[in-house]
Amino acid sequence: MVKPYSQLIEINDELDVVRATMEARRLARLIGFKETEQYQISTATSELATNIYRYANKGKIILRIIKGEIRRGIEVIAEDQGPGIKDIQRALQEGFSTSKSLGIGLPGVKRLMDDFDIKSENGKGTRITVRKWV
Repeated sequence: MVKPYSQLIEINDELDVVRATMEARRLARLIGFKETEQYQISTATSELATNIYRYANKGKIILRIIKGEIRRGIEVIAEDQGPGIKDIQRALQEGFSTSKSLGIGLPGVKRLMDDFDIKSENGKGTRITVRKWV
């Protein structure tokens, strides 16, 4: 049996991004995700943490073991107080980027995880919550 667990990782630099990514993978392995799912969770966490560092300079990643009525999983919350996302619908489209990247970040995170929720307010920040179930 896996005990309830929650960890907050402050994102202030690239090393914090790596730490959040590694911890997400460790936690996914601990609660029984297959190796490919561990990779999906760590990739999504890396993207979310990188976005915090790139666009807001700092923020936090919260990793949690969660339990539904008949299943368990992992929840990753990415939160910052940066500039916010002006057009969420556009940001979720493949190929859209405000930083000359490939534009696959947030759409990729949404594809990799089972649940995806985003809240953002201009000038106040963004909170993205994603979940994957075993």
